[in-house]
Amino acid sequence: MIDIERNPGIIGVKYTPSSMEVDRQELDIHNLPGIKYIRIQWVDLTNAICYRVIPISYFIKILQSPRPSISITKSILGLVHLTLVEGFSPIGEYLYVPDITTLKLCGYAPGHATVMGYFEEKTPKQDIPKSLEYKVDLCPRTILNRIVEDARVSLGLDFLVGFETEFILLSSVSPVQAVNEVSYGRASGLRTGSPEYIALEEMLDALQLSGIEVQALHKEGAPGQYEVVTAPLRPLQAIDALIHTRETIYNIANKHSLYATLAPRVYGNSCGSSSHAHISVHAAGESPVSSASPNLTNVEASFLASVLDHLPALIALTLPIPESFKRMVDGAWSGGTYVCWGTDNREAPLRLSNATSPSTRNFEYRALDGTANPYIAIAGIIGAGVEGVRGQVELKIRDNAGSVPAANMNDQERGALGVTKRLPLSWSEARENLEKNDLMGELLGRNFVAKYLDTLAKSFDTPSETERSARLLAYY
Repeated sequence: MIDIERNPGIIGVKYTPSSMEVDRQELDIHNLPGIKYIRIQWVDLTNAICYRVIPISYFIKILQSPRPSISITKSILGLVHLTLVEGFSPIGEYLYVPDITTLKLCGYAPGHATVMGYFEEKTPKQDIPKSLEYKVDLCPRTILNRIVEDARVSLGLDFLVGFETEFILLSSVSPVQAVNEVSYGRASGLRTGSPEYIALEEMLDALQLSGIEVQALHKEGAPGQYEVVTAPLRPLQAIDALIHTRETIYNIANKHSLYATLAPRVYGNSCGSSSHAHISVHAAGESPVSSASPNLTNVEASFLASVLDHLPALIALTLPIPESFKRMVDGAWSGGTYVCWGTDNREAPLRLSNATSPSTRNFEYRALDGTANPYIAIAGIIGAGVEGVRGQVELKIRDNAGSVPAANMNDQERGALGVTKRLPLSWSEARENLEKNDLMGELLGRNFVAKYLDTLAKSFDTPSETERSARLLAYY
């Protein structure tokens, strides 16, 4: 028996940004036995995972060239169903520059490895700072990296992000048929020898082979629904791991003649699928305890306050399509429709987790699903929070840690907590909020915001509900 000294104030496994530097082991591109191909991957504005397959012998030559990269048409980020979104052109090319630190073995495809990267201009832009002359303002990884680095350099802030990936395994898409009807947490959803057991175990094996730390797998509430929880990492690395996790889930499901979907709501009478993000804020030096809550530091309180202030606009980044709003409803443990937060409150869009344990405390952002480009979603959330820390924004909304969700309160009760705003209830309302939000325009770039919204609108511009549903399952 292992004798462990119990400390009621410490809950969960401790992760720190500094430990991520120690734990991260980069693969040696010149010493990958059995690897024949490299999948150079990126995520477009509609959250579609895209790739080029390069034989490893040629990939090594690329890395040895004066400017390691591949050429890709500039239209790639605005190409939807072979139709160009307004503002994009078939003329011109970007360079896509591999980030070799992202190299991961594909446990789902023996002989393959993946690498993410950054879009860059082929020739330098004129009359701008030298550090920006090759940057592409539509590149999701570039946007996130810029926001995170600015927070580190200017304010001494670091972040860790961990994800819960919910997905549904289907044995048939037409008609839609789940692999089982098992409800939340039941062991009968993981019976040895069943098709789902074989596929799920292979997914976990593949993720661990790829170097992704899996914390848990369990049955979720909807038919055929499961959740994989992966360990926190620095924001960019966490999302790279999330993309790899999704590809692993999709591919291994397909290998076993199953279909995995991240669609926000497959069944109208059951819960939807999310991609909850757990974000912890790490400040250089000590931050005093906030007067707004004994379980928050001043830095955490200001971060939270600003995210809440901008939440009606952030929703357009984290719930990016009309179908996303079919999941975010009151009474379904999805986060509800009121701008609020609460300790262990799953009916609030922001839940404070491990509130009394400073070493593991984090904010769970619940209004996020698998249709969102996670680089952009997390860039918006962190960017909003950082501006709150910079401006020392006061947290005026009180902790809804009671037993009554905001939706079940009357106006007077909500007002006593400072809960005065609802989230947008439709994509068009969320879009309007984002277009009007000056901070998001400044953080993400107004050119990005305009093209992002237009691309999303085009991606689901279909004449019928049936076609939209089919496209949703095909995309996600």
